[in-house]
Parts: sequence; structure tokens; C-alpha cells
Amino acid sequence: MMNSYINIKTETIKYFKTCFLILILLIFAACQSDDDTTPTPQDSINGFWSIADKGWIFEFTDGNDIFYNINAAGCSIQNDDFVLQDFFGFNFDVIGENELIASSELSDSEIVFMRLSNQNPDCLPNQISDTKDPVINFDHFWNIFNDYYAFFETRNIDWAQYESLRDQVTADNFYDIIEELAYLLDDGHVSIYDEQNGIEINSGDPTLLEKLNANLSIDLAIENESDFFDLGNEKLRTIFNDYLGGNVESDERLNILWGLINDDTGYINIITMEGYGTNFNNELSSLNVLLDTVMDDIEASGVSKLIIDIRFNDGGYDTVALDIVSRFIDQERISYSKKARLGDSFTENRSFSVAPKGNFQFTDDIILLTSPYTISAAELFALCVKDLPYVTIVGENTNGAFSTILQHVLPNGAEIGLSNEIYSDAQGAIFEVIGIGPENQENQVPFLSTLDFQDEKDSGIERALELLNN
Repeated sequence: MMNSYINIKTETIKYFKTCFLILILLIFAACQSDDDTTPTPQDSINGFWSIADKGWIFEFTDGNDIFYNINAAGCSIQNDDFVLQDFFGFNFDVIGENELIASSELSDSEIVFMRLSNQNPDCLPNQISDTKDPVINFDHFWNIFNDYYAFFETRNIDWAQYESLRDQVTADNFYDIIEELAYLLDDGHVSIYDEQNGIEINSGDPTLLEKLNANLSIDLAIENESDFFDLGNEKLRTIFNDYLGGNVESDERLNILWGLINDDTGYINIITMEGYGTNFNNELSSLNVLLDTVMDDIEASGVSKLIIDIRFNDGGYDTVALDIVSRFIDQERISYSKKARLGDSFTENRSFSVAPKGNFQFTDDIILLTSPYTISAAELFALCVKDLPYVTIVGENTNGAFSTILQHVLPNGAEIGLSNEIYSDAQGAIFEVIGIGPENQENQVPFLSTLDFQDEKDSGIERALELLNN
């Protein structure tokens, strides 16, 4: 029987942002408010190409291109009508005969495709697994994680002991068994989605739900999407009406909301790290036009204190997060490093820096509000600013799932998401699982609490104001 937690995040939280933004539109109706493609050198890239750390192989032809997934159990097809130009806005350069370099403003690093021998590539059409056989699909599932998942040790999981479950798998219990394994990982970036069979499993749901309910009484406990929608909207109403006096500025998509709490203190709520542009090619340019407006308003207001709220932010693009960081950084700094699982080791650990951008950067006192709902690229934002001498974190630890989600498919067509990258801060510390949060107990403040709803207040903002006014 499917776990009762299924769909809490995928239905409740996945749609929560859309729902509460619609409500904001109703409350603040007066809020402010050409694809370029790079020619692909198709005639020079025909053949098989591999991205080893992702387990991806691409077959480029004069006809339909094919996107394969590979693991120790075999191959499967992720897309049999793959279009290179649509690959997340990447531009491509051929380097010699054997390297294809993909770069995009939405990726913090290049992706290198290596040519495989056409005579003996690692994945050929006659090796493809295309079957609903539950044992074969279990073998693929187990091996995808065994080959590419980065956090067995961090999450204290002995994955090898579960390989023998293949002997128990049947068509009837297949999803029950892999659901148990998914929840065992307790990872907000691990998921299983089979549209045909109505299956949607998100590994981090039980823990997230537990954390969101930790300070809520039984009568306010979150059990479904409506509960979360109601509580989230009530919290936003309190922020906007009681702390901002109903005067809220916003972009037309309601991705960033900002205003003044008082003459000395500003407030910025960053709702998302994606959806600023209309396509891959104008995502960052659209974001930075908006950030110019936000920062101009903050500068013109003359505030010397700022609260940045990412408690409602469920991630998006890393580069969006980094461009937002650039408006709150005083000088170029190495901000984080990352590496990807590759066999029994990892790819090279690469460091990334962020430099100031725009005409004005706010570098006075900042309180950053975080919550368990803060995940992925929103956590990268926290990772990059947490050590700035003028930033203090208030709230709860973030979700603890940083990696870009690696996507694979099973032979039955089910989509698998997993974490295969390890992010660390400038000093090399890793915050996977534990997340990023306040340094001391006094600044630990719940995102959702019965007391806050009873008193019509926001304890996170209250604590932030205490710190800023001392």
C-alpha cells in the first residue's frame, strides 16, 4: 500500500507557490508589474557521445537523435526524439574530433561530451532494456543509485544489502519496494514518477512534513495541500498587512516581493529561483532587470537594515541564486565548490566565485530567514551568504538537498531523480542532510507555529527586528 505521505510535497508544496501567488494577486491587484538558437554543427558530431558522471549517452544522426541512460544493469532511452538545441539553453562548441563542450548562462559550469567509438560504444540500440518486467526494472533502479548516488555514506545507508530485494519483486509489489528504498534515503532530491501508473514518490516528504508540523497543534496540522495552502496564505497576509502595512512591490510574476517594515528596515521575499524569463535565453537578463529595480528601491529608501526571506523558496536555477547573491556581496569571493559522483570516486572539486553586480549592493546588516522548505538553489543562496560578516541567519535549518537533480529513466518509462553532486562551502564544509541554519539556539525560530497563528505574528521577523535593533 502506498505511503500516506505521498503527494504531500508533489501536490501540496509543488502547487503551493502558485496558489499563494494567486492569492497575493487578489490582495495586491496593483502590484508593479524571441528565442535565439545556436546552430548545431550536426555534420561534425554524428556518432555516440558520453557524459560519464551523469550516465548519459547521446547518439547524433542525420535523423532523430537519441538520449540514452546507462547503468551497470544496462541501457534505457530517456528521449528518442532528442533536440540538441533544446538542451536547457546550452550552446555547443566542437573541440577537435572527440570533445563537445556545452555551456549555458543557466549552468555554473560547462558540460563536456566525450566521443565514443562507434564500433564499440557503451550503449547500443540492441542493448536497450524496454520492458515492464519488475525484476529488470528493479535491477536498473538499484544500479542507477549504486552507480551515481553521492550520499550513501552521508545518509548512513548500506545500499548493497538491498540488492537482494530483487528476489522478492513482483509486478504487484514493485513500486512498494522501491518506495521503501526511496524513503530510506530521505532525500528531497530523490523521486520516482510514473505517469502511466499514477505513481509519484518523493523521498523527502515524510521528514519535510514532520518538520513543518513540529510546532503546530493537532487542529492546525498539515495533512493535505489545502492545509498547507491555508497556513501559507495566512502567514503571508500577516507579513504583508502587519509588518509591511499593505505596501508591497512586486514583479508581474510575483517572484520577488519587497517593501519597508519601517524607515530603517527593508524586507525582500525571494519566492523562487526560476521563472524570471520567458525562455532559457532571457532568464538571467530578465532577472537582472528586476533586481536593478529592487535594489534601486532599497537604495532610494535609505534603509540601513534588511530582512531577506527565503522561507517560501523551493529552488530553481543555481545561476539565478548566484545573480541574486551578487547584489548582497561586498567583493568577489569564492563562495562554494562542488563535485559529482564518478564510479568509486568523484570528478574534480571545482570552486566557484561570486562578484558584485549592478550599480548598488546592499552590504549593511542583513537577517536571512530560512526554513525546511528552503531547498536546492535557495540553499545555495544561503550557502553563499552565510559567512558574510554582516549576515545573520534566523529561522530553521534548510532542507539539506543541494545537488542538481540527475534524471534517469527505468525500462518501463518511470522517471528517476537523484542527487549525484556534493556542494561544500568556501571552507570545504558540507551541509547535505543537516542544511544551513542559525548558529545559536536564540535564533532558532519555527517557520510555522500555532502560537504565531494565534497571536497573528511572525516570530522570524520579530526575532530579526530584535537583532537589527540591538
